[in-house]
Amino acid sequence: MVFENLEGLEPVSPNGQYFSSDVITLSVLAVLEFEIPIDIESQTMSLLKNVFLPISPRFSSVMVENDGKKEWKRVEVKLEDHVNIPTFPSNLSPESYDEYLEEYLSKLSTERYPQGKPLWGVHIIKYPTSNAAGNIIFKFHHALGDGYSLMGALISTLQRADNPSLPLTFPSRQRSESKKRDNFFVTKIFSSACNTISDFWWGISKTLKEDDPTPIKSSNDAIEFRPSTIATMTFSLDQLKSIKNKLGVTLNDVLTGMIFFGTRLYMQEIDQSSSTADCTAMVLLNTRIMGDYMPIEEMIKPNSKMPWGNRFTFLHVPIPNLTELSNAEDFIRNTHKMINRKKNSLAAYFTSRLLEIVNKFGSHEAASRYIHRTLKNSSMVISNMIGPEKKKKEDVE
Repeated sequence: MVFENLEGLEPVSPNGQYFSSDVITLSVLAVLEFEIPIDIESQTMSLLKNVFLPISPRFSSVMVENDGKKEWKRVEVKLEDHVNIPTFPSNLSPESYDEYLEEYLSKLSTERYPQGKPLWGVHIIKYPTSNAAGNIIFKFHHALGDGYSLMGALISTLQRADNPSLPLTFPSRQRSESKKRDNFFVTKIFSSACNTISDFWWGISKTLKEDDPTPIKSSNDAIEFRPSTIATMTFSLDQLKSIKNKLGVTLNDVLTGMIFFGTRLYMQEIDQSSSTADCTAMVLLNTRIMGDYMPIEEMIKPNSKMPWGNRFTFLHVPIPNLTELSNAEDFIRNTHKMINRKKNSLAAYFTSRLLEIVNKFGSHEAASRYIHRTLKNSSMVISNMIGPEKKKKEDVE
């Protein structure tokens, strides 16, 4: 199957150029888990041609460079080149297929995209794992869009099981409103200014000062070119909500605190001296005004409140050490306090503006090198995506 060949050039966004340079090449891997066995090869081509490709012209474009500027060029798409169905040994246990899936993901994460073809691929895993009867893996180059855009694209290809004619709905995030006194407002403005200056300066310093070498942070160069391993872990949402309600924090606070605590325990187990090592997490943030998913038709409109593309920035969060805090609850409470402080800061906004200045007066390669140094000097990166608050009656099929 082919997609209609349409000529035309569209400039690659600044963020898209940052992540498709000689210094950095980033991809997004998304895995859809199915409750029923997958047997949809014939439907896949039709779905990709009639639903997926029309979502964005970038899905049927390749990146070309003219006079130092990167642009999207529309090309003919052979869908057969983008759909892969790997073969694993038959009649194994779900636990064995877990290992095959993780090995496949690890290999996929380091594979280069074929030259002259659009920067995405679909991989259908028809073998049952511990968590699903089958899996579909999507691999996208980050220049196509960020996690929010690509998740919206995936959602738009799905249908409701109870009534396919109705659009999928996701819960809206409710923001509480509270009355604020004038003196509290003035205090908050002053606090925000102080936090912004401190956080922005600390962020700049991370391009110069590297975290201490630890079991999770190598001091070697070019480790991104070495083989990698992808591992997954599943937590009970009910348990996370129970902790959230008990401590009066958010789910993000619980997850981040648990990651920090578990990471420190692992580091201590491998190397006792790393308990007090200087470690920093780089946290990616969505810069869109709202946080809820919108239909693709709304995202691609001019001046959309939730536009398509790469709309994110980052900030740095220090990872507490085990000499300061001793248990998971302390880590979660500390994380809640840190994140609230970061929310009362415009450092992430100014970091985004700084990259624009570096790109304008230097080049997109210079901005890429700035991001690369920041990544290299940090110990970990944390990112997440919003999803349903609970499993709904109108589950997708």
